[in-house]
Amino acid sequence: MQEVLTDHSIAFLMGFLLDLLVGDPHRLPHPVRLIGRLTGKLEEMLRGGDAKRNLRQGVCLVVCVVCCTVAVAAAVLFLAYRIHPYVGIAVETIMTYQLLAVKCLKTESGKVYDRLKARDLQGARCAVSMIVGRDTASLDEEGIAKAAVETVAENTSDGVIAPMLYTALGGPVLGFFYKAVNTMDSMVGYKNERYLYLGRAAAKLDDLLNFLPARVSAWLMILSAFAGGRDFSGRGAIRIWRRDRRKHASPNAAQTESVCAGALGIRLAGDASYFGKVVKKPYIGEERRRVEDEDIRRANRLLYLTAWSGEILCLLFLLAVWRMCQTG
Repeated sequence: MQEVLTDHSIAFLMGFLLDLLVGDPHRLPHPVRLIGRLTGKLEEMLRGGDAKRNLRQGVCLVVCVVCCTVAVAAAVLFLAYRIHPYVGIAVETIMTYQLLAVKCLKTESGKVYDRLKARDLQGARCAVSMIVGRDTASLDEEGIAKAAVETVAENTSDGVIAPMLYTALGGPVLGFFYKAVNTMDSMVGYKNERYLYLGRAAAKLDDLLNFLPARVSAWLMILSAFAGGRDFSGRGAIRIWRRDRRKHASPNAAQTESVCAGALGIRLAGDASYFGKVVKKPYIGEERRRVEDEDIRRANRLLYLTAWSGEILCLLFLLAVWRMCQTG
């Protein structure tokens, strides 16, 4: 057991560092993209019928995608460790790296920042449309910057801390279980006519899986705001989190978004357009100043501080388990 924990801890740290250094190479195949393709194909096959049938089909979609993902991840990891422990560590490192999105979030939001700095409004709209689900064609510069900040804040939990926690607890197999559900939610978890019933199972399971990680992420981000220097207000972060953390249709999305808004002293959320329809949303935070393009870089600094805090927390947990096994 100690050897397993040692190998897992090494791979866990190396995967995190690899993500920080490399990010997501777009030219190489990525497991999450494969999960997305599988979800899309199954959705086309299953969609149709009345509400009750769509609910059943949604459950079937979740079961099929999750089982396929977990089976492949477990088989790859098992075979790698059977070949040699070093091969296993290398493969687990790569799988862990593929589960995290720290560098990818920074890179993609950085493209939005660069276009705003260049005063390329159309280019900025195009760049932000790659990382948000809302309509972006009519956004002004402030709206674009706000959308990018919101995405970084929300995905600090969904794309970094949540998969990190699940991978620390159950290795890449549990990490990919989470990633499969999260990917399905991002594709079919909308409350519109097309996905209201078909995507409900994925959306509810994603809410359940993110419940604890979202709150852990919020507290890690609050600590990061206190430690991050003059660009952030730790007191503002915790005050706005206490007040606004429930101001979202999702039980989890406003956790880190409210912390980020309070830390930066800005107002996020509000009404947004999805598939041509305006969705009414409450504001999160206080408009002490207008959102600006530099807030994208500040949000990314907060992301990195939170990611390092999460990594250290997980490594301390693994060390504690290792010592318990040693004394036991």
